[in-house]
Amino acid sequence: MSILYILFAILIFGVLIAIHELGHFVAARLCGVRVLEFSLGMGPVLWRKDTKSGTQVSLRALPIGGFCAMEGEDGDSQDPAAFSNAAVWKRLVILAAGAFMNFVLGFVLVIVCFSQLEAFTAPTVTGFMEGCPYEGADGLLEGDTFYKINGERIYFSSDVATYLARGGGKTADIVLIRDGHKVRLNDYPMVLREYTDPETGETSMKYGLYFGVQETGVLAKLKYSWYCARDFVRLVRLGLTDLITGAAGIRQMTGVVGVVDMMAEVGTSSPTVYDAILNIVYLAAFIAVNLAVMNLLPIPALDGGRIFFLVVTWLLEKLFRRRIDPKYEGYVNTAGLVLLMGLMVFVMFNDIARIVTG
Repeated sequence: MSILYILFAILIFGVLIAIHELGHFVAARLCGVRVLEFSLGMGPVLWRKDTKSGTQVSLRALPIGGFCAMEGEDGDSQDPAAFSNAAVWKRLVILAAGAFMNFVLGFVLVIVCFSQLEAFTAPTVTGFMEGCPYEGADGLLEGDTFYKINGERIYFSSDVATYLARGGGKTADIVLIRDGHKVRLNDYPMVLREYTDPETGETSMKYGLYFGVQETGVLAKLKYSWYCARDFVRLVRLGLTDLITGAAGIRQMTGVVGVVDMMAEVGTSSPTVYDAILNIVYLAAFIAVNLAVMNLLPIPALDGGRIFFLVVTWLLEKLFRRRIDPKYEGYVNTAGLVLLMGLMVFVMFNDIARIVTG
């Protein structure tokens, strides 16, 4: 069964990349830029057709992505419909469209997953465990809803423990919603304590809070789906921050091989095939949003790098009344691509080693 989940995961990656390229294609056509070829898949051509607009549409053998080749994309062109001759705002739209489509896909996949849920646990306090010291007028009251912890927005009850723990200290800056108004608890002492479950008698480290379950309708599912998509964006930001600050090491990064293995593991560990598909789709939603954010980073060879270079060259042209030769962008993108491929190879081998030894 695991091999089927692996194939399913590979197919999902192909869909994510194909959707990304479809975003570029649709935006280019809407902006009047000539598209030479739009391909679903990579590798040998299985089928190809010339359209009336002059675009070759092709289907290739390997379902691992696709591409959208535009006239004048990598240099000057005399064609007035070339990418390089389009208005700056149109080029910005075309470059950002791929990431936009990935985010939309991630949001839609979250909606699909959340449509199966009957209730959500909101970050609203409904009670306190015996001995909890946080109950009181100067602390927390029943009905309080966590709004922010250390500046981070709280969407779900699980966020409370997550962002209290990320604070790393014994106090936290907390913003609550109480009776429709914001209440601030600055440097509020809130740490894990040992509590005993009255039913099982087992002890565990908790904050001593109970959160209520809210039944959902269509609007609530859409709202929580949007919260989840925003939370995915934040997780990418926090991951990058941890990487830059040294809180996480480069060896903890996961690439395509690691993600495919993770999807297969999620699938095989799920109680039913239906649950496995839902869990994999949820993970695919996170990856889609992850790709959207990462692709917009100002790194050469990524769309974000091209957007950054486009804005910089536009500003320089406005200041010095002189057009920057596109070949310099090509040099920067080529160098960036080499470094990016090197990182991807390192991460891939790290993933393989982790899988083999794990």
